[in-house]
Amino acid sequence: MNKRLLMVLVIVLLVAQATAVFAAGAKEGAQVQRHAFIFKNTGNPYGDKQMEGFAAGIKEQGFEAITRAPDQPTAEAQIQIIEQLIAQRVASITITGNDFDALQPVLTRAKNQGIKVLSADSAVNPASRLTHINQADSEMIGRTLIQAAFDMAGGSGDIAILSATSQASNQNLWIEWMKKELAENAAKYANLKLVRVAYGDDLRDKSVSETEALLQSFPNLKVIIAPTTVGIAAAGRVITDRKLIGKVKVTGLGLPSEMAEYIENGACPYMFLWNPIDVGYLSAYAAVAATKGSFTGAVGQTFSASRLGNFTVTKASDGGTEVLLGAPFKFEPKNIAMWKTVY
Repeated sequence: MNKRLLMVLVIVLLVAQATAVFAAGAKEGAQVQRHAFIFKNTGNPYGDKQMEGFAAGIKEQGFEAITRAPDQPTAEAQIQIIEQLIAQRVASITITGNDFDALQPVLTRAKNQGIKVLSADSAVNPASRLTHINQADSEMIGRTLIQAAFDMAGGSGDIAILSATSQASNQNLWIEWMKKELAENAAKYANLKLVRVAYGDDLRDKSVSETEALLQSFPNLKVIIAPTTVGIAAAGRVITDRKLIGKVKVTGLGLPSEMAEYIENGACPYMFLWNPIDVGYLSAYAAVAATKGSFTGAVGQTFSASRLGNFTVTKASDGGTEVLLGAPFKFEPKNIAMWKTVY
C-alpha cells in the first residue's frame, strides 16, 4: 500500500509540474495584440507624423503598433504590405489608400480573415472598410482653398492645382469640391480661371518638375493650390528660388515646420492643415474599438479617443461612414513661429 501511495503521489506531482510548465509556456507564447497602419509611401513627413500618432495611441492602450509604408505611392506596393500583414495575423489594419478601388480585393481578404480594416486620411472603397478617419470635412477643405486662391489672386487671373496622385481619393474629393465652389458661384469667380490640375505623386522631385511646368505653360499664373504637404513645399521652394515671390503665390495644405520659410518670405501668404499626429492617434483608438466587437463603424456609434475626447461616426459622401477629426486650421505669419516647432 505504501508503494502504491508513493507512486500515486509521484504521478500527481509530475502532472502538476507538467501543467505548470505548460501554463508558463503558454503565457510566454501569448502575443500582445498588434495593430498596423499603412501610409502611402516613405519619405513623406506628413505620413511620418501620422504614423507617429498611431503608434503612440496603440502603445497607450497597451498594444503593439506596426507602421509600414512602401517606397512608391502605388496600390500594388500597398497590396504587398497588406498580404504580409494578413500572414502575420494582425488585429487591425488602418490604411491611407493609394487607390480607392484597387485595394478592395486584398482588404476584403483581410476582413475575411477576421482583421478589422479602417482607412484614414485617404479613403478606400466603403466595401473595404469599417469606417474612415477623416481629417476634416472634405467640402469645407475644397471650398476654403478656392476662396483662399480668390483672395490671393485679387479676384482674377489663372490658378492651378498641384495634387498628389490621380488616384488619391482625398485629393480627388477636395478637387471635386473646389470645382463645385467655382461652378456654384460662377458670378463671383467669373474672372478666376482654373487652367490645370497637375499631379506630383507626392514625390518631391516630380512635384518640383510639375510646378516648373505650370509656371512655363501659364505665364499669367497667379496662384497654385497644393492640397498635399509634399506639393506645397515643392511649389514654395520653386517660387522662392525663381524669385517669383509676390507674382505667384501658393496655398493649400502643408506642415508648419516645412512651410514656415515660405509663409515668412511671402511665397505662401497662408495655408491650412490639421495635426497629422492627431489623425494617427484618433485612428489608433478607432482601430482598437473595432476589435472589441461593439464598434462596427455604423452611423451614430461613439467611442473615446482619450485626450482628443469622444467621437461619433457619421455618414460619408462616398456612401460609407467616417469619423471627422475637426475643422482645418489656418497658418499665417502671425502664428507660424509658434507652430513650426510643433510639427
